[in-house]
Amino acid sequence: MTNISVRKAPAVQSEDRSWLAGPHGTETNAMPGVTVDTALFPAGAKVNGYIKSGTVLGRVTATGLYGPYDSTANDGRQTPTGLLFQSIDTSHGEKTFGTAQLVHGFVFGSKLPGGAPAATVKAALPLIYFYA
Repeated sequence: MTNISVRKAPAVQSEDRSWLAGPHGTETNAMPGVTVDTALFPAGAKVNGYIKSGTVLGRVTATGLYGPYDSTANDGRQTPTGLLFQSIDTSHGEKTFGTAQLVHGFVFGSKLPGGAPAATVKAALPLIYFYA
């Protein structure tokens, strides 16, 4: 079950959406809500305990939860579904986290975590325009 309780924590990282080229696609009700399984992200994907916004997501078919896109996966995450819109703090131990996924808009591909996505990712996300 996703923990939606309010908690007070010190601000340790400001949101970095420098990868976002404009506000298109971020309007109210424009981004679908998703539940991310934080356990699917390898330790290297968590910078200072955070999963960075802009990370390419894929949906696990069996659970309906989202994790990092992985072209070699065979659980559904081999198909990109969108970009994580807000960073996720994994330091509190929650396994799942409710958030938003950017599915259309304009982004700077080179500023995404991991750099510009592969052509297959771009092809699978036709409503996202990737600037160089």
